[in-house]
Amino acid sequence: MTRKNLFAIIGFSMFIIGFLALVLMMVGVKLSFLTWIDAPGRLFGFIARLLMIIVGIMIIYFSQTNWRQEEAI
Repeated sequence: MTRKNLFAIIGFSMFIIGFLALVLMMVGVKLSFLTWIDAPGRLFGFIARLLMIIVGIMIIYFSQTNWRQEEAI
């Protein structure tokens, strides 16, 4: 497994977990390993879940970009 693939898997995992946690939060259910996010407040938990989704998408994008080809252009 290359580094690119590893970062893509990490990005997809962050995106899926963040999205799932956000949808479940709207229903009123929490993932047990993410309960610490809501400790400071619900707004902080909501923003943290959104950041998980955004950072996951960014990791996927940056891991799949061919930087050598971008420099040649």
